[in-house]
Amino acid sequence: MTKRWYVVHAYSGFEKSVQRALAERIRRAGMEEKFGQLLVPVEEVVEMKSGQKRKSERKFFPGYVLVQIETHEDAGIPRIDDDSWHLIKETPKVMGFIGGTAERPLPIKDSEAD
Repeated sequence: MTKRWYVVHAYSGFEKSVQRALAERIRRAGMEEKFGQLLVPVEEVVEMKSGQKRKSERKFFPGYVLVQIETHEDAGIPRIDDDSWHLIKETPKVMGFIGGTAERPLPIKDSEAD
């Protein structure tokens, strides 16, 4: 089994709180071995405000959190287990997965995650 990247659709503006909630739920459930990184893709931008430079973060993909989840092959199709699926779907402010179907999300390519 390998860990693959999945895109989780969260309420826009709540990406960081979803990331923290997922990390806490994973820890409490003792499922750390089934999950890898949890990322909110951001870039640092420099803005001019009142004549001063200010650094801030801007989200690459507002409303999305990238999650590495242990995946197994089922008839050649990548699949996450039911426990992992439920842990994510039942997290507050999570609307679901992007890609595949609601019950069977598909991972993105590693190159897309990079």
